[in-house]
Amino acid sequence: MRCQLTGREPGFGNRVSHSHRKTRRRWNPNVQRKRYWVPSLNRFVTLTLSTKAIKTVDKQGIESVVARLRAQGVRV
Repeated sequence: MRCQLTGREPGFGNRVSHSHRKTRRRWNPNVQRKRYWVPSLNRFVTLTLSTKAIKTVDKQGIESVVARLRAQGVRV
């Protein structure tokens, strides 16, 4: 999964056993599907956001975030 606002994606690396055998693994970001009411659009918008992005939306407001996503060309 990928965050629509911050662009966070899974990180990749190695799982290292006690004997130092290495196998590939991934660290998934904490991504949530969150539904917001956008008054200017008069409808709900569902966004896939990391928890850091949810805090950003709470601080900046959903209107400015939706405007920024539309400027990037993301369909909201």
